[in-house]
Amino acid sequence: MLDYVKSILSKVSFDKRLFEKELVKAMALLVENELQNLKEWCYQTFSSKHGDVLSKHLAHI
Repeated sequence: MLDYVKSILSKVSFDKRLFEKELVKAMALLVENELQNLKEWCYQTFSSKHGDVLSKHLAHI
């Protein structure tokens, strides 16, 4: 499931609102260890473009 979520987030990263929507959906689908991996990957991949969205939704993980 994590690979699927990464694929979706990569495809929608051009649009901030869509990215945020898909990130929230992804967080509901994943289990705890996958969430940690998603957080690390998101910050490595999208921090320059969507850092505010990531901080808003992933800071508590």
